[in-house]
Amino acid sequence: MEALNRLMDIMDTLRGPGGCPWDMEQTHKSIMKCLIEETYELADAIESGDAEVLREELGDVFLQVVFHSAIAKDNGLFTLDEVIHELCDKLIYRHPHVFGDASVRDSDEVIKNWERLKRKENTKSARESILSGIPNDLPALLKALKIQSVVSRVGFDWEQPRDVLDKIKEEVREVEEAISSSDKDQMEAEIGDLIFSVVNLARRLKVDPEAALRRTNKKFSSRFYEIEKVAKTKGLRLSEMPMEEKDRIWEEAKKRV
Repeated sequence: MEALNRLMDIMDTLRGPGGCPWDMEQTHKSIMKCLIEETYELADAIESGDAEVLREELGDVFLQVVFHSAIAKDNGLFTLDEVIHELCDKLIYRHPHVFGDASVRDSDEVIKNWERLKRKENTKSARESILSGIPNDLPALLKALKIQSVVSRVGFDWEQPRDVLDKIKEEVREVEEAISSSDKDQMEAEIGDLIFSVVNLARRLKVDPEAALRRTNKKFSSRFYEIEKVAKTKGLRLSEMPMEEKDRIWEEAKKRV
């Protein structure tokens, strides 16, 4: 609590009389982008495995929570203490198998109970759909995963991963048909269906599609960097390097990365 109180005092000083002009001007909306950016930087830190970087990025994300709470307090809405106490109450309520008499068989049942209890809470009861609570501004890949996860908890799901794989093959055929039609709108729609199905397969295999794609992005970048290095060594622009040589370097890089 000493560290938290110190941070809150610093934030009050920054936003108080004689404080920082920039901090005093900020609103929930003006710093919303900061929270998103800091969250992605935290994700990078987690993947790096560097504990010092992780510690720093966790602090940056936590700062955003404190900052938003300070803005809310100044507007007479709520305080950081209220945020924390509400969170504590929520954690206790949604873990009756730990703080109450309920029992669960495994983590899957924990998740189902969690969703059931969420729907019973007053703040959730007015929602007209179980999908209503999914943030509109989530990146499309993450939103697809969230949609699929939510509907699966009410039984709307494929029985086996193999079923999803068959669906992917079907979607590939539909993409091919869309390409043949030269209809750009249809191509966009069918590619969207294909990506959605791939996310579904990842979910059924308990693979995080965001982490999988980030891993592939990193792998691709590393291999492409090898092509750039060779081109630079030979004094060539990439556009001047024959595709056959690019492929050869790529295949060599695949053996290492």
